[in-house]
Amino acid sequence: MGPEAQAFLVFSLGMLVLMGTGMNMGLALVLTGAGMAWVLDFWDAQLLAQNLVAGVDSFPLLAVPFFILAGELMNSGGISRRIIDMAQAWVGHIRGGLGYVAIGAAVLMASMSGSALADTAALATILLPMMRQQGYPMNTSAGLIASGGIIAPIIPPSMPFVIYGVTTNTSISALFVSGIVPGLMMGAGLIFAWRWVLRGMDLPKGEPLPIKDRLRATVRAFWAMLMPLIIIGGMKTGVFTPTEAAVVAAFYALVVALFIHREMKLADIYGVLVRAAKTTSIVMFLCAGAQVASYMITLADLPNVLTSWLGPLVENPRLLMAVMMIVLVLIGTALDLTPTILIFAPVMLPIAVKAGIDPVYFGLMFVLNGAIGLITPPVGTVLNVVAGVGRISMHSVIKGVNPFLFTYVLILALLVVFPQIVTAPVVWLR
Repeated sequence: MGPEAQAFLVFSLGMLVLMGTGMNMGLALVLTGAGMAWVLDFWDAQLLAQNLVAGVDSFPLLAVPFFILAGELMNSGGISRRIIDMAQAWVGHIRGGLGYVAIGAAVLMASMSGSALADTAALATILLPMMRQQGYPMNTSAGLIASGGIIAPIIPPSMPFVIYGVTTNTSISALFVSGIVPGLMMGAGLIFAWRWVLRGMDLPKGEPLPIKDRLRATVRAFWAMLMPLIIIGGMKTGVFTPTEAAVVAAFYALVVALFIHREMKLADIYGVLVRAAKTTSIVMFLCAGAQVASYMITLADLPNVLTSWLGPLVENPRLLMAVMMIVLVLIGTALDLTPTILIFAPVMLPIAVKAGIDPVYFGLMFVLNGAIGLITPPVGTVLNVVAGVGRISMHSVIKGVNPFLFTYVLILALLVVFPQIVTAPVVWLR
């Protein structure tokens, strides 16, 4: 067995064993990379330390802490609640209206924070008690909110796209554009799935609000609605980069929370910063550890080794994409989205490019698969958030998410068969 094959075994078995022990993912990546260096006879402690630093020494990665901060400010400063209030004012009175409110609010909030966990927590905190009070089945309601929360990694601005772009040297702006149509398709798919689920529910209709109350709720949400226009418009016109857009988003959310909505005080900023810093430290340590493993993966030439193993599939891009998506779905059931990107994107992208697959399209499909993994057991991070916030058993949430998960799988298959759905808007909007 050659050193490359040994390195592959160390990488795959090492990650399985270390994750099985419950070790921190970032530390597992560092140890796996160190093991690969030993097998490749390339051991150098200084080189490992340099790669750890290089993993976070990136200007584009500055977008991650600022988007996390923007999400925390949105939730603490009343921006998220005003979006939900506006959606409820317009569609909350129809049968199953709170479900449509959840979908509409999920799409709107996705265009601001880019964090599935932050959006899901905000939606669940506000809407689940209301759904419980009005007699909605809690398992289906929780499943809908969890499914809506994972639209955030797809519609720009998206933190996973930033991480993917930095990891694979792919245009972050192009990745942002690629997520617009699939993200809207996810929202539309949830509407159809919710309508289908409603057939077995006996839910009362409410009285529609007067038009003046609807307009008042819309005006109250004006500053929240302006946020995605500033972010996307600024990037599209070249006023600022995706990294600078994250800073603009955080600053805008801070100004709105403190001086316009006035739902935050200066004393509250400390708590917001602490929560954002904790989340950022987790993500950044993952990036640092992944750089160590990624460097050794490149040194062992694992992408070319895997390409030789795949053989004829490289000659058939759609079949290769379908196989990769199946593999990523299986990986997504065991790993969170960020580790999946950091570990497997550098390995799989060169194979996709060699088969003639557009790297931006592959990036969108990669992140979409990982996002679906967030609502797929056994890990299902977003499912855990909804179960914890709503005080619902994990089993009930898993049961309730199934119709919406099936809808997402259909959308994924549609994008595999018709990649132009993703590539055409990117070419048109560039």
